[in-house]
Amino acid sequence: MFLAMAALNFSKMWPFRKIFINGLFNTLELTILALVFGIFLGLILALVKIAKLPLLGCLARFYTSIFRGTPLLVQIFLIYFGAKEVIGFNIDAFPSALLSLSLNAGAYISEILRGGIQAVDGGQNEAARSLGLGYWRSMINIVIPQGLKAVLPSMVNESISLLKDTSLVSTVGMLDLMRAGMIAQGETYLAFEPFLVIAIIYYILVMILSYFSRKLERNLVQ
Repeated sequence: MFLAMAALNFSKMWPFRKIFINGLFNTLELTILALVFGIFLGLILALVKIAKLPLLGCLARFYTSIFRGTPLLVQIFLIYFGAKEVIGFNIDAFPSALLSLSLNAGAYISEILRGGIQAVDGGQNEAARSLGLGYWRSMINIVIPQGLKAVLPSMVNESISLLKDTSLVSTVGMLDLMRAGMIAQGETYLAFEPFLVIAIIYYILVMILSYFSRKLERNLVQ
């Protein structure tokens, strides 16, 4: 095994450093934007599910079941390849990937936020209402901030999953980390070295995200 590791030729990866860097930046950009849009969408869906709005609540739960019940790769293909049949024109790789990841993340985040909000003691909302705050103001100013603290670990896990899920967008030709590794493999005919580099980069990103999340959790507890 050690002889096989020694025989690896990582020097052939150096000429592809710019491709790896571009793929890294595209991956980070896609992850951050999809997470922001996913949180915004997930919060709306969570509030709709909690509020006593039967029709909208039913639609929100149906939306969540669709995106949680189908593979993300299928969703990416439907938006990227199927857009022309539905809306009449093609969507570029980045917008279609961003839309797919945001819609998918929104479904999962909505359930995380819903659980966190409903875990807050109902007396908090009642106290806010007794002070003259309306339903939505009490939710935004009192209940939601407390719910976010409770679901922070779950949100971090979802962020990590979203980061790793971006590797699927390479299937529609977007230059992310995975696509950069595929380009290096295709030109060098090496399989282990480029994907090991990709794995190490993903691991470092996850460790950085986990480190800052732990610091944030400690600050919130204090």
